[in-house]
Amino acid sequence: MQKIAIVGAGFSGAVIAHQLARAGYVLDVFDSRPHLAGNCHSERDAETGVMVHVYGPHIFHTSNERVWQFVNQFDQFMPFVNRVKAVVKEKVFTLPINLLTINQFFGKAFSPSEARQFLESIGDSSITAPKNFEEQALRFVGKDLYDAFFKGYTMKQWGMHPSELTASILKRLPVRFNYDDNYYNSAFQGMPKNGYTYIVERLLDHPNIHVMLNTKFDRSMAADFQHIFYSGPIDGWFGFSEGRLGYRTLDFETSRHDGDFQGNAVINYCDADIPWTRISEHKHFSPWESHEKTLIFKEYSRFCGENDVPYYPIRLAQEKSLLARYIDLAQQERDITFVGRLGTYRYLDMHVTIQEALETADSFLAARAAGTMVPPFIVNPL
Repeated sequence: MQKIAIVGAGFSGAVIAHQLARAGYVLDVFDSRPHLAGNCHSERDAETGVMVHVYGPHIFHTSNERVWQFVNQFDQFMPFVNRVKAVVKEKVFTLPINLLTINQFFGKAFSPSEARQFLESIGDSSITAPKNFEEQALRFVGKDLYDAFFKGYTMKQWGMHPSELTASILKRLPVRFNYDDNYYNSAFQGMPKNGYTYIVERLLDHPNIHVMLNTKFDRSMAADFQHIFYSGPIDGWFGFSEGRLGYRTLDFETSRHDGDFQGNAVINYCDADIPWTRISEHKHFSPWESHEKTLIFKEYSRFCGENDVPYYPIRLAQEKSLLARYIDLAQQERDITFVGRLGTYRYLDMHVTIQEALETADSFLAARAAGTMVPPFIVNPL
């Protein structure tokens, strides 16, 4: 039996490799980086002892019971609730926007129904069908909250005015009419006790799996494998023949301090004149641990260059048109499945990445059992 290639040792590749290895397949896992777990890579800081999310904060949350049970096989998930704060004009507020945020911001003591009525009264009712992010915000939260919490932060995060972004982006930012400051609504939330890289190490710890780090997979190697699961950039697989898909990348300014720097894991900085988007204090991601020193990341967003680490797919009209051409090329390929954030050019949370990896492995095994072709995508990237 020919081996199977997994390109990328992040969660997509590791989960698929684990599932197929247990089914008897032999796999080579390639990653161009010197470590496992992709952008979820975590490691201990030598100076402070803090577990660091090397590529920025990753908080695990899901309402999918299969995913939750799956990840709990590989590490103990400790209780953790992401309670984000926001600095606006040197004042601190709670995110997502909730009843406390509204009452603090406007100096009121609204009840839930009063707050709902108030937001409806300050929203721009003349906007009946919001065409972009700015119109969506103005329609549903009004100019004051939009200017304070969304406008400046969005311009820093995406490098463009909110009027250039799709209205659908704002749908991911809920407004609550109670005092719930849990950033996520997911049924299961937590943080792995030993970090995300530990989970990926255990996923790939199987005699049928051979891992090669610092090794770039070249398309010319495809003939050596029965099938390829590719979690690299889809445009990269085709040599960027149609052009490069656009991403935002992040830069982190790291500093270490005595004691406690900000008293919270994540604080957003919403004002446009502050260059960073947020500060993450990593020891607060592991509240069961105790550290005398602390480590913070100041996070800056910018357009992703050719040699940068891609984080967020831009997915505006131009990129979607370009993606459609790459999807057409992918449909002509044989014995390759494009997976993950880069392979499908979508922003994916960890739990969705793991869910789709499990479903991809299921689909592959079912297709092999039936003697049918394995599709290049299990979901439509568009």
